[in-house]
Amino acid sequence: MEDFRIIYRVLRILQKSMDLEEFDPDILSAKNLNLSDPKWSRLMAMLLKEGYISGGEAWNSIECQYPRVKLTRPEITLKGLEYLEENNLMKKAADLAKGIIDAVL
Repeated sequence: MEDFRIIYRVLRILQKSMDLEEFDPDILSAKNLNLSDPKWSRLMAMLLKEGYISGGEAWNSIECQYPRVKLTRPEITLKGLEYLEENNLMKKAADLAKGIIDAVL
């Protein structure tokens, strides 16, 4: 579940950055997201591979046990925006269901 929160956070950062003239890529660094380098690399590689973000590349290396990732100009894609919208609707539905249960009990 935590991985999905991180993915959601990355996509929200990129969504909000669409209004910016310049984007500081350090905001998506492993350090700023409180992730280990291997976990950051694996999550970013997944987001790139699945088409949720663009502006980077991921590759495998003999010297490293996890994917190497370089984000050159990361941007959220239409698929990433759809992911955010679907999760927002799911959260609203869950909150509504919780409210109904609380009202009944």
